[in-house]
Amino acid sequence: MANGMGSLYIGASGLQNSQNALNTTANNLSNVETKGYVRQQVLFEDRQYVTFDKKAAISYQQAGLGVNIADVVHTRNAFLDQYYRTENGRQNFYEACAESAREVENQFQELEGEEFQTAIQEFWESFEEFAKGPETGIYQTLVIQKATLFLDRAQKVQESLKEYQKNLNYKINKNIDRINDIGKRIRDLNIEILRIESGGVETAMTLRDERDNLLDELSGLAKVDFKERADGTVRVKLENVEFVDEIHVYEVGGHTDPVTGFVTPYWPQLSDVGREQYTYMFDYKSGDIAAELNTDIGALKGLIVSRGDRPADYRDITGLDQQKYEDTTGMSVVMTAQAELDQLIHEVVTSINDIFSPLTTATFTAKDGTVYRNVKVWDEENGCVGTDGQKPGRELFTRRGCDRYTKVTAQDNTVYYVYNEEDLKDPAKMYTTGGMVINEDLLQLENALPHLKKDGEPAQAMAQELVALWSQKRQTINPSNTDPCTFKEYYRRMIQDVGTSGNVYEGLAKGLSAEVESIDNSRQQVIGVSSDEELQNMIKYQNAYNAASRFINVISEMLEHIVTRL
Repeated sequence: MANGMGSLYIGASGLQNSQNALNTTANNLSNVETKGYVRQQVLFEDRQYVTFDKKAAISYQQAGLGVNIADVVHTRNAFLDQYYRTENGRQNFYEACAESAREVENQFQELEGEEFQTAIQEFWESFEEFAKGPETGIYQTLVIQKATLFLDRAQKVQESLKEYQKNLNYKINKNIDRINDIGKRIRDLNIEILRIESGGVETAMTLRDERDNLLDELSGLAKVDFKERADGTVRVKLENVEFVDEIHVYEVGGHTDPVTGFVTPYWPQLSDVGREQYTYMFDYKSGDIAAELNTDIGALKGLIVSRGDRPADYRDITGLDQQKYEDTTGMSVVMTAQAELDQLIHEVVTSINDIFSPLTTATFTAKDGTVYRNVKVWDEENGCVGTDGQKPGRELFTRRGCDRYTKVTAQDNTVYYVYNEEDLKDPAKMYTTGGMVINEDLLQLENALPHLKKDGEPAQAMAQELVALWSQKRQTINPSNTDPCTFKEYYRRMIQDVGTSGNVYEGLAKGLSAEVESIDNSRQQVIGVSSDEELQNMIKYQNAYNAASRFINVISEMLEHIVTRL
């Protein structure tokens, strides 16, 4: 009788656990399209057995007490997760760089830079017209008009590049905030998972799925290393620095440059902010950005590399060797475009100014006793003036914060016009794109553009020199591209370099995107829900439920028969 009644409990265990398995399968099916959901797999085990004394038989006999759910498996492949997150970060890095290169191309108006190229072409053509008759006011006015258009267009492009840097800076700020938000949420999930699973009874499935989704998202922003502990919590390193542990999150700070306003992520816990000693999140001095070094990972790094650390000008190219250039300006597609454009404008402007207002060297002693040795002065012998005869000859482009010359009288009463050299430490004294204007005298006075020689004759040779200037191969793009070129060739090469960089980044991003998708497909074979497989499981558990139900009916009928007969 006891065995008969006990058999009812065996059947009941089959009913109960088959029902739980059906519920798990139904939950899987309802989350087929849920992003990041990990399928739950039911594992059954035997309940304990009852062992009978062997006196009642030749050997020990055992009777089972039914079935039990050993575990509901939440399966993930740690290797595939790490592989996916590494390649996802790398793909996001190159996607950020490719997007920046495309935006720089757009700033120059179309892939071939048509608008600015037209401004350069028309500026050159105005000198060809000027050479037909330097004394003609119409031709002089044409030069000034095209010079104004040329400078205005260059300044607009340069300003738009600066605005794009600000836009990238805004994205960097948002990404830092998002990284910190993800870190805080992972920390909270660690605490919740630890609380739920500490009893060893329940697995926090939904919370684990959310945490893994956050780790996937975090991997797209920066390089992530993670390790799950035995208690269910996960420790996260960001760029090889502790970011989240069991109960703490070490937030990323943003150091704002007081001059540029650019934000750079740093680690507050490793920095001495009071002394302005910062440990930055990314160290570009420790090595190149390369896949084999795992230093090309994360959208945040891609944005910072693209933005650079400041608006660039020709100083960021001039005088640098190839290695220095590639380790600084050459890393940023925006800074490269800014520096190369400014170098072009600087060379065009200074070359034209030196023809309109040529220089020579002189050594003399001023009336105040100051000795000038081999200083640059206006070349009065070969220089030209406008119709008003004002000396020195006017330059076409002027610096906003500095005149071209300083008038100095020597002890012998000779008047020298000493050239005010460019000061690379003071942008106000440099011929930079944003620091120049067209000479106000030329805009207000007629025939003030230098065009008359010392004897009063039209300066035909000077005009021809201005025309020939545009066909001279006197410039190089950057220390990595040292083939000399003309002004017009320079601009075309500059745009081609931007396009080439964009194509390289875009090609890498597309290739990595396919790889990331392939890795994710492999992950889905482990964690994903297959509706066909789940339907098979549902039929299996339904049949098991029916079998347990039939088993209980048989035992019930048997017990009823025994009771009624007795």
